[in-house]
Order: sequence, then C-alpha cells, then structure tokens
Amino acid sequence: MFDRRDFLRAATLATGGTMLAPWLQNVLGAPITGQAPMRFIFMHKGNGLFPDVMAPSSLSAADAAKEKGKLPFSVDLNQHQLPDWMQPVAAHQSNMTILQGLSGMMCTTGHHTWQSSLGVYKANERLSSIKWATVDFELARLFPSPFEHIELACFPDGGGNARGNIEGIDVGFSARGAGLPNYAFGSPKVALHELFKSVAVEKQDQTRYALERKLLEFTAGSQTELAANLSGSERAKVANYADAIGDIRRRNEKVDGMADAIRKNLPQMDPKYFADKLSTLDRQWGHTEILLSTLISGMTNVVAFTVDELGTPYTGLPGIENDPVNLHDVGHGKGVGKLTALDIRAAVRTQHMKLVDTIISRLKAVPEADGNMFDNTMLFYFPDNGETHHSNGSEWPFLVFSGRNAKLNIAGRYIRLPKHGEAGHKTLGNWYTTILNAYGNPIKHFGDFDMALESKKLQQLGVIPEFLV
Repeated sequence: MFDRRDFLRAATLATGGTMLAPWLQNVLGAPITGQAPMRFIFMHKGNGLFPDVMAPSSLSAADAAKEKGKLPFSVDLNQHQLPDWMQPVAAHQSNMTILQGLSGMMCTTGHHTWQSSLGVYKANERLSSIKWATVDFELARLFPSPFEHIELACFPDGGGNARGNIEGIDVGFSARGAGLPNYAFGSPKVALHELFKSVAVEKQDQTRYALERKLLEFTAGSQTELAANLSGSERAKVANYADAIGDIRRRNEKVDGMADAIRKNLPQMDPKYFADKLSTLDRQWGHTEILLSTLISGMTNVVAFTVDELGTPYTGLPGIENDPVNLHDVGHGKGVGKLTALDIRAAVRTQHMKLVDTIISRLKAVPEADGNMFDNTMLFYFPDNGETHHSNGSEWPFLVFSGRNAKLNIAGRYIRLPKHGEAGHKTLGNWYTTILNAYGNPIKHFGDFDMALESKKLQQLGVIPEFLV
C-alpha cells in the first residue's frame, strides 16, 4: 500500500513520463504501459444453486450419463447450448467455465452462512467465529488499491447478516481477518454518498467531508496519545483503533489524489436508485453501477456482491413485479402468483445473469493496455450455502468468467470433478488455494479440512494442478 509520500512521489514522476504502478497509471489517466492489475468480482446468492440446472442439455448420451452419476468429465463448452437461464451471458461463452463437483462440508450451510463460503470454515453471527480473512481479501492484498476491497449487499430483513438494516452499512459476508468482519453497503444511495464523497458537488457535502477529515486527524492524534498512557490489552485495543483510523486517513489521501479519475467515472444512476424503497431488482442494478464505477476508476480491484440472501425481500421479478417473494418459501417449493417455485428460481438466476452480462460488457468496452479491462478480470458466481435450500455442502456449483490474462486454465469448459468421497475430489479449500497460488500467494492450503474426507484418508491439501496455467 502507498502512503502519502509514495503517492505524491509517483504523481511527480508521472509528469516526467516515468512508468507508474499500473493501478496508479489508471488513477492519474496516464497511458498504461506496464501490466494492469487483476480484478476479482465475487457474486454470491442465497437459497442454493441446483447442480442439475448448470448442465447443458446438449451433452452427449455418454456425458449425460456421467453427469447424472456425478462422474468426472470435461467438455468444450463452446460446442454446447447453455441452459436457458444463462442466455443473457451467451455472448461471453468463450470466457465462461461451468464448474461442478466442488464441496464445502466444512462450511456453515443451510439458511444463513455468514462468512463461510468465502472463508471455508464454519461461521455464525458471533464475530469470534471468523477464523481468518476471506479469500477475496487475500486477493485484494495481492493487488493493492486505495479502498483495498468494497462490499455491496442486498441484505435480508430477517435472519442472517445485518437483518433489518437493508438500507444501511452493516456486517457483510467477507472478513478482513480473525474476528474482523467486513462492512457492506446495503443501498446504492448510501454507497454512492460514502464512496464518492471526495468529489461531492454539493457545498454541504464538501463541508461535511472536510470536517470528517479534520475529525479523523484529531482522533488519530488523541488515540495515539491515550495509548501511550495505557498498558497490556487496553493499550493494544486503543493502538488497533488508532491504526484503523490511520488506515482510513491514508486511504482518503489516496482517493483525494485520484479525484479526476473518480469524477470521470461517477456512476450514471437513474434517480429511482435513490428512492427510499427500492425493488430488489433496482437495488441490484444500482449496486452494479457502483461496482463498475469503483473498478473502472481504480478505487478497488476486488468487489464482493451479495445479490441476495435467503431473507432478502424479493420484489420486481418479471411477471410478478408487484408481488413480494419470500425466498425461504420458494426453497420449500412454494410458488407466487402464476409462477412455480422452480419458475421463480429460474427468474432469479436469469436476473443475476443480466447483471453479469452488464458487468462483463462494460468492462470489455474500457480500453486497457493492449486490450480491455475484462482481459484482467475474473468474476465468480456461486451459492452462499451450497447445492440447495437445505444443503449439506456436498456440492458447490460455480460459474466463472475469465479474461484472457487470467492465470487459470479453465475458460470455455464444462468441468465436473470427482464427487464427494471419491478419490480426486476437490473442496472449496482446494479451489481457493488454486486461485491464490495462481496469483502469487503460495499458501499450502486455504480453509479448514473436511473431516469426512479426512476419515477416509483422502488427499485434500493444496491446489487443483490441472487448473493452473
């Protein structure tokens, strides 16, 4: 991470034509001649993701039999017809991987899973259950940016994380470290105000931002002085608080230095996204605009986006726009209006794919180096809780979209790995270990082990070697 002196030195060098770090070149609008940073988008959903809706209907009889028996195989995805709900992303089929057969039985599954699916451990609403940083934060540290990581969420109104605080900023589904949850923006309006306040147009907002800066400066000095007069655990607590304030101040300084890039890429949002009561679909679209602006401006290289959670009050679905949908009821087979539970599940997934298409299409339209921004991006779409409503984590389907500079050898494939309990089976821990190793973190294994696999003495340490370039 740059401190203020580093940033100003880099900015000075920019005027002399010296090559900058890639993210900083983007920030300052200089030509990018070095390697651009990789970017990662983690989009996860509630209520499970059925493995059988992932498979192309055009599989050969032999491959269809393997699919039904959950036997390992791999085929060229470009030779097959995508399932109907994936049609919004058909234009990106060559960038796409349908990955089946991973498991996550070491995670919390069922209704609410907190940080489990990204941390690969059993988490709950107690912060002490957070064992370590989630995989998205580990990747953010490999590709530093002013904000490090940004999280957006369509929060639930009952159960799970931040229940009832749909419009606010609250505990998210990622974690910065042991016992340290991340915080997510629940509404596009709040996200826009907080993330882009450094380039506020209104005088009142400018004044507020200046006062916040002064308050942080004063508080940082006060906490440092207070820590000097304490000892033991109390001193450590105050010192950690002072460090956190210092991090915010340094981030703000970097953001101030990239005001032109931020202003150039402000989200172009319809006024309806600022309404006090948003439909779920409008909330998702508003968050998508925030996501794109933060990536394109260089504010962050990693975004986590909870598109829905089991308790998210769903509204705005085509055909039942005015009818609220209870995803828990859908999970138990209840339909709404003229739509069956399976119809609603398909409509929800299709909506998610429309969001994915918008993200990828927009990134492909932004020039970068000798290509475009999506060349240096990976997007992951997956369930927060495994294979179904009441899952046990024996399967954890993934859709992955990879740009041409991605360091995994999986694009354009339908891949089914050996099923749980069979030799060669792979877990979420293996999957995330592979991703981290590919991008520069040589960790031996990310996440907890599956005790059922341990009892069978099946190997579950390390990467998935065939996925590495």
